[in-house]
Amino acid sequence: MNSLSTSASSDSSVSSSTSWFSGLVRGRLDKSSSLKMAGSSSSGGGLASNNEGPIKGKNQFRGVLFKYGPKSIQVAFKTGDYKQQVIFIGGLTDGFLATDYLEPLAVALDNEKWSLVQLLMSSSYSGYGTSSLEQDAMEIDQLISYLINKENSEGVVLLGHSTGCQDIVHYMRTNAACSRAVRAAILQAPVSDREYRATLPETAAMIDLATSMIKEGLGSDLMPKEADPSPITAYRYNSLCAYMGDDDMFSSDLNEHQLRMRLGHMSSTPCQVIFSMDDEYVPEYVDKKALVERLCRAMGGAEKVEIEYGNHSLSNRVQEAVQAIIDFVKREGPKGWDDPWS
Repeated sequence: MNSLSTSASSDSSVSSSTSWFSGLVRGRLDKSSSLKMAGSSSSGGGLASNNEGPIKGKNQFRGVLFKYGPKSIQVAFKTGDYKQQVIFIGGLTDGFLATDYLEPLAVALDNEKWSLVQLLMSSSYSGYGTSSLEQDAMEIDQLISYLINKENSEGVVLLGHSTGCQDIVHYMRTNAACSRAVRAAILQAPVSDREYRATLPETAAMIDLATSMIKEGLGSDLMPKEADPSPITAYRYNSLCAYMGDDDMFSSDLNEHQLRMRLGHMSSTPCQVIFSMDDEYVPEYVDKKALVERLCRAMGGAEKVEIEYGNHSLSNRVQEAVQAIIDFVKREGPKGWDDPWS
């Protein structure tokens, strides 16, 4: 309060600082205008065609931040200015810059005239416990709608990491209006939240509590804080942790029929499954090679990529991850398919 009133009382100081600030802004605006004119006069991708590229430095992305929906959390960040987009959908607790491979992936996609889009949803960061796959699917559809209507998108590829894989599978099952624009899907680290959480000592008792709460009509109520590091409803805890919960899609103990019921609809979309063979969230008793084979078969013959010694986020196998994704996108991209809107 005191510092504000002191500044306000000095007219000359305000005038001086205003003039200095206005000049700075004008200079930046002039520079920005010239850059925009240069970008618009060249061929290719607007922002990305100024030869600066999508990465400024370590953990520094260059692009456009935009709102795709009315909620404050419904924000996305896009590198490049192209008509084809890879949409990255992170897992639990993820937000922007969720995995190490996103930086080199943005560069590789830019070289192929693709944009990388990272989105925030109601479930991002600590919001996953009070959200659902259904809510995520609606927000993914809103983002794709924005890209179609505002950016003239010619098609998107969905790239899911961890629980983001569940989002993709669920979204493609909804047959939402904009799902026709999804030309391909990549599932990176599609692992079972249920099987991992079953290794934690508190899980069994908490599943029983969540089940009883749901039966009593309290599915939207929060579980005790011991259940999860973030606030989580009985419904979402059950969805993630219970056998055949809504999130239970990639468990090794599901039989062939159950896997087909959960994943079979993906057979109509070109799919790639990238599985880390040293994923720390997959229990040691799980036969990873057999599991990824079964998942790909249930999806109608999805492309299988096994990354030896790769961890969950592939932070130790970044280049292999990028190469697998880029090869798939180049091979299965929109230019090879019919217009989904015709």
